[in-house]
Amino acid sequence: MPCRVEGDGTVPISAVNTLEDAGAGDISFLANPKYEKLLAETRASAVVVRDDVHLPRPMNALRTRDPYAAITILIVEIHGYRQHPRWGLDARANIAPTARLGREANVGPGACIDEDVVIGDRVTIYPGCYVARGCRLGDDVVLYPNVVLYDGTVLGDRVVIHAGTIIGEDGLGYAPVDGKWLKIPQIGRVVIADDVEIGSNCTIDRATLGQTVIGAGTKFSNLIAIGHGTKIGEDCMFVAQVGLAGSVTVGRHVTMAGQAGVVGHITIGDNVTVGAKAGVTNHVAPGLTVLGAPAVPMAQCKRQVLLVQQLPQLKRQLRKLQEEVEALRRLVGLAQDAARRSGGHGSPESP
Repeated sequence: MPCRVEGDGTVPISAVNTLEDAGAGDISFLANPKYEKLLAETRASAVVVRDDVHLPRPMNALRTRDPYAAITILIVEIHGYRQHPRWGLDARANIAPTARLGREANVGPGACIDEDVVIGDRVTIYPGCYVARGCRLGDDVVLYPNVVLYDGTVLGDRVVIHAGTIIGEDGLGYAPVDGKWLKIPQIGRVVIADDVEIGSNCTIDRATLGQTVIGAGTKFSNLIAIGHGTKIGEDCMFVAQVGLAGSVTVGRHVTMAGQAGVVGHITIGDNVTVGAKAGVTNHVAPGLTVLGAPAVPMAQCKRQVLLVQQLPQLKRQLRKLQEEVEALRRLVGLAQDAARRSGGHGSPESP
């Protein structure tokens, strides 16, 4: 990430911090212009800003076109990634004789690895995890505490799964028979591609037949639920409490905001954005932003919201019109009565 130094390029930096909390020895950043006023208040030794940002006072700065990307690189360079405990193969772990573990495997106490599991190099499995029969894990995988992988689950390289998530449980598959629900065996599996990160307490159902698939580079927040047989493309971003029913097809680089829900058996195209709390009930064409429940294109949703906001005023206008119509009806009635009393002379129907 190209940066241009402004000020003292030799100032020592030991940590990355927010503009509000930074002090001597810290570097901070400004990516959102609405926080620009904090530049005047920060005690950071240096800041990362865009090329066009005006500094309110002389400051040490790194100027770049993308401060957010630059500070990410700095966090990695200064702090590194989270350092895992080093257990090796802890004697308190339960590892089946037929399981095969790669080089530098790191398995914590209380973890359980079942028969015929194959695990790649430099994999870290925290205490309380269960890896069921026949699972396949690539290199550099991390399973945080109490992750459960049901049988046959496949993880690619560099997959990270946070605490309490369950992968490969049975999907909601039941057939109605004589007024009761007959369970349909879920004989498929879950396949998660390289560089996927999944937050805490997520659930991904195994397919009834075939595979539930999470594409490479996709990122989940916490409390995500994915139904059986759903296929999610590469580099998607799902925010907390998103839920997808079964057999949904999601394209590449799709963003779903918090609490969005999707019905089963529909397709969401590439580069779609689904707004918070949206309820997606129909196919969504590539590139659209949809909002609302049921979800509609953003421009249409804004018109609907504006109309709803105008309902009190429209109600008052309607009531006024009703009163005026009633007044006119009374006048017409009085005129008709007067015409009848006069023997029809002056009737509105007279020529």
